[in-house]
Amino acid sequence: LSSFLVFLRYQIYYSYPLQTYLEYPILVAQDVVLLLFILHFSGNMKQALFYAVTFCGGWYMLTLRKWIIDLAMNLCTLISAASKLAQLRCLWQTKDSGEVSALTWSMSAYTCA
Repeated sequence: LSSFLVFLRYQIYYSYPLQTYLEYPILVAQDVVLLLFILHFSGNMKQALFYAVTFCGGWYMLTLRKWIIDLAMNLCTLISAASKLAQLRCLWQTKDSGEVSALTWSMSAYTCA
């Protein structure tokens, strides 16, 4: 979610045409809904306010200085890779990949690439 927010903010900050980043608002909304479902069904809905404040604050702080948005954009690849490594670590620890399909991993690898 943070990578999508950085990409979206970067595109808006540099006034790119809407057609070049139209998918990012949809991806952000999809991730927000997914995060809310995860928080709801795990019983941690009180953390939703913390995440909302963090992401809204980050959205504003990205454009305080030009170098901040540029640095954040360059770190997005690292952030995406780190999230995949966290998923792999979780699978390695649980030794259960039954909930992960080949299609899910293929789509995830495709979007990350």
